Amino acid sequence: MGRILKPWDGIFQYSSPEEELPISIRPHHLAYAAAITFAISSMSMASQVLFKSNPGSAKSGNLLSIFGLILASAATTLTLLWVATFLVPRALPPLVSYIESRLSSISVSAPLETKVIERIVAVRCTCSGLEKEETLSDKGDDTPSEKDSGYSSPTEDTTNEKFAQSFPQAFRTVEECTAIHQAKETHELRDVEVIELTLRGIIPLHSLERSLKDCARAVQIRRSVVSRTLDTPAQSAIETSLLPYRDYDYASVFGCCAENVIGYMPLPVGVAGPLQIDGRPIFLPMATTEGTLIASTSRGCKAINSGGGVSTVVVADGMTRAPVVSFENVNLAAAAKQFIESAAGQDALRDAFNSTTRFGMLINVAARIAGSSLYLRFRASTGEAMGMNMVGKGVEAALLSLRRDHGFAHMKIISLSGNYCTDKKAAAINWIEGRGKSVVAEAIIPAEMVQKVLKCSVESLVKLNTNKNYIGSALAGVATGGFNAHAANIVTAIFLATGQDPAQNIESSNCITIMEELPTGALRASVSMPSIEVGTIGGGTSLAPQAAMLDFLGLKGESSTGDASILGNTNASMLARIIAGGVLAGELSLCAALVTGELVGAHMVHNRKTLE
Repeated sequence: MGRILKPWDGIFQYSSPEEELPISIRPHHLAYAAAITFAISSMSMASQVLFKSNPGSAKSGNLLSIFGLILASAATTLTLLWVATFLVPRALPPLVSYIESRLSSISVSAPLETKVIERIVAVRCTCSGLEKEETLSDKGDDTPSEKDSGYSSPTEDTTNEKFAQSFPQAFRTVEECTAIHQAKETHELRDVEVIELTLRGIIPLHSLERSLKDCARAVQIRRSVVSRTLDTPAQSAIETSLLPYRDYDYASVFGCCAENVIGYMPLPVGVAGPLQIDGRPIFLPMATTEGTLIASTSRGCKAINSGGGVSTVVVADGMTRAPVVSFENVNLAAAAKQFIESAAGQDALRDAFNSTTRFGMLINVAARIAGSSLYLRFRASTGEAMGMNMVGKGVEAALLSLRRDHGFAHMKIISLSGNYCTDKKAAAINWIEGRGKSVVAEAIIPAEMVQKVLKCSVESLVKLNTNKNYIGSALAGVATGGFNAHAANIVTAIFLATGQDPAQNIESSNCITIMEELPTGALRASVSMPSIEVGTIGGGTSLAPQAAMLDFLGLKGESSTGDASILGNTNASMLARIIAGGVLAGELSLCAALVTGELVGAHMVHNRKTLE
């Protein structure tokens, strides 16, 4: 049978005589034990003192003294027994009432029912700003379904009823709380009531924000629910863990960036540079936990600046989505391919696609046949957005038009994405055809500045680049985009700082680093990156810290000066240029550290530095 969990459980288990719990320790039990212990200790100490001072004494004076001490101990024992037997049971209910009234005055009450699990679990609740200990008591054998869920269903219990009736303002039944929730007044419930209804599955865990109409409160309650769902010490500690959750704008996360949120993950953000990019000095914001990365990139920026900075160019811009469709036979598939690749087919798909967006524009559609299936790679410009959702919406409209208006009624849409795009996977098609922004960045650095800043010669850098980034990558079986030292390091750090999708660092880090010695002895270095996928609106760019970093770069939102119809003239394209410039700086510095043998030493210094 269930028992209402009181906030003061853990101090003593207060229960009625009808509820016999084998493990329960009641107040008068503690008093009995204290009284007996005191009596025995008093008699023992008296005997030791008297007989130690006068060993072997049998005088009547000493005997009377001992007898008096015994009587005093007995009187004390009887007094304590009276307190435990009569006074405590009469004084405890008023004390309970007082505590309950104080808790009710700050809108915090006990949970509706005790969760019944197989062992005693202590969980600290932080809801409503109050920390309290909740002790869950063993109730014996559970049914298999109860063990699976972590708690048993409530049953009729006279103890619960009596206790709840004693404090009508503090406790509501599950039925009452459920009715409030069904009336869409969930936000009127107390935190502990919401927790209980969520644990029972009445309120879905993922819908707390919508039900409570308060995103911050939903996050706090979700932490409490998660802590009570699994009977594992690691996950039950999340409520009081060091994962922060206060003082964050969760409204900007809800419906945009993440679900089932329980907090946020702070990352240190530093700046490398400044780096002269196309004549403009720019600090590069980088979020990382790898020591030396920002320092190394800064050194590369210094070397590039000594030669006048880095020049960048966007050579292509188009986000892709590739659905797979099937036909009854290869002849129909071939006919569809022929139509799609024709001028009339391209125009028809373009009209349908462009009708879904004011910012995107279909560039072309490439078709590849495999048996009776077609893989269609739609490529579109997406303005300031990274554009996956924009392209997906346009592709759906184009496919429906193809099936409805152009004689392919029997065409079946297998998947909106057939992996011919390709998104978040290493793929030759992105390396060859490009995806997102295709950028090249180049810098020329005088030989003396290479020696001064990078501490090595131009010749040694060129040789290392060939042996490491070309021959070594080839021996490792790198087939696409991996002919560089560590492009992904800089790409990911800037992605995290500016609200990009970190999983897209896979294709965005496709890079070949080229170094050559010019006839003048200077170093010409470049990086070619055909698939940088970035945006300055949508997704994580809407979060305040990430938006602040875009604002720091002068790239937040849509460009107010550039013509988006001109290739490379958007804020998103400028962000891609900045990333390419940063990658070049990182490549130069790391390769120089490998030439001079400073790599390990630098990590030992920067990764283990203290303030002392």
